Amino acid sequence: MHVLIFIISIPLIEIYLMIKVGGMIGAFNTIFLILFTAVTGVYFAKLAGLSAIRSGFNQLMKNEIPVYEIISGAALAFAALLLIIPGFLTDLFGFLLIIPITRKFFIRLISSKLKQTKNDKSVNDKDIIGFLLIIPITRKFFIKSITSQFNKKKINEDIIEGSFEENKSKDNEKND
Repeated sequence: MHVLIFIISIPLIEIYLMIKVGGMIGAFNTIFLILFTAVTGVYFAKLAGLSAIRSGFNQLMKNEIPVYEIISGAALAFAALLLIIPGFLTDLFGFLLIIPITRKFFIRLISSKLKQTKNDKSVNDKDIIGFLLIIPITRKFFIKSITSQFNKKKINEDIIEGSFEENKSKDNEKND
């Protein structure tokens, strides 16, 4: 029942806010503002997402599981979705998810709520990664990143660096 109220109330609030803002700044300015926040938000979400991927690869290089980076990347993808949806309330939440401090706050808030709902089973990092591996795009990215890191290590272990000097003495020429 709560989910149904939530799903119905979000568009109603968005319509109300668009009418109020449109009455204050005009219809064309409101449309421009909605498009501007969508484009700007997606751009910043892309930058933050690339930063999360870079940080995740650094964690993989250290042989650590990039749990926060995976969750942060999912939050950034959700933020981009919120920013694409026309409206001011969704844009506000989308921009809040892009900012690292507020993103950490929301992630902690949601994870604490998940831990409270699972009294007998605690939600840990492996559960979250297992859930994210179900999603095909995340699974494909995670498997590619892990296999590429192992392949790089294997290749780098086989390389022997050194220098040589060709010796053109008379003894070597007689042996040939």
